[in-house]
Amino acid sequence: MFGLGLPEMGIVAVVAILIFGPKKIPELGNALGKTLRSFKEGVGQSEDEAVEKDKEEEGQPKV
Repeated sequence: MFGLGLPEMGIVAVVAILIFGPKKIPELGNALGKTLRSFKEGVGQSEDEAVEKDKEEEGQPKV
């Protein structure tokens, strides 16, 4: 994942705990999860719109 091994991810986790504190980490994870979920939904909606547009263009005669 992103060229990071287990030791590097451990260092990142320790630094995150030192910066944000152990009580803030779950809140940040929750916010990150919600953000990623909404991003995926937005991408899915735009893909659906692109498919619908392609179907509409196929039905129309080409000039």
